[in-house]
Amino acid sequence: MRKVVTIFLLALLSLSAFGQKADLRRGNRQFRKEKYAEADISYRKALMQDTSLVATRYNLANNLYRQGNMDEAAKQLDAVAKYAGGTRFAADYYFNRGDVAMAQEDWKTAVEALTQCLLRTPEDLAAKENYIYARNKLIEQQQQQQHQDQNQDQQDQNQNQDQQNQQDQNQNQDQQNQQDQNQNQDQNQDQNQDQQNQDQDQQDQEDNQDQDQDQDQDQRQDQGGSQQQEEPQLSPQQAQQLLQAIQDKEKKTQEKVDERKALQARSRKKEKNW
Repeated sequence: MRKVVTIFLLALLSLSAFGQKADLRRGNRQFRKEKYAEADISYRKALMQDTSLVATRYNLANNLYRQGNMDEAAKQLDAVAKYAGGTRFAADYYFNRGDVAMAQEDWKTAVEALTQCLLRTPEDLAAKENYIYARNKLIEQQQQQQHQDQNQDQQDQNQNQDQQNQQDQNQNQDQQNQQDQNQNQDQNQDQNQDQQNQDQDQQDQEDNQDQDQDQDQDQRQDQGGSQQQEEPQLSPQQAQQLLQAIQDKEKKTQEKVDERKALQARSRKKEKNW
């Protein structure tokens, strides 16, 4: 840290309250004796009486830095940034602010503060050394951040690709399952259709057999009726012969009848003679 602002800064800032000056002077004496805990109490008593005191906050920040409380030191310095930058102690203020930021590894703030310090005191070698160191650390940090961002982007891309691949795989699996389901349905429909066709064929075959049997029966009936209805066709000579045969048979039959009658008549005559 750069040197502590002394009582001379207090006179330039025109502090009016004697109690505030007393606490601030006491804190400065304790700081120079490295009694940082006691100096902290004195500076805070001065702030309780007037929170706008630039010198008190500035010296309190130096004291906090000596105690290693960088966050609180940065808070006190930031509280008087708009006032300290306009005083003849601005270079010391920006040097100290850059030093605190470097301790916090806040390289961006350190570079900005040390840049303001060098604008006011370009010949300050300590400020140049701190500026170069902080700038190199900032570049390194930015490169690391860029590399991390690229890695994160790559991881995000890989993750998105994995998710897309998983979604595609799930979609393909769903499509395959749907296709299998449709195929099974088609197979079942085909089997049912085949079974229906077989049943229909069987029924048609049975119907055809019944029809054939009915046709055969009808045909036999027709043939029988035709045989009964049909009469043999005879030639005139055959008809004459058949007629002669019938007459001859009738003649023989009549002769037998006449002979039987004559026989009976003779028998009756004999009985009468007795």
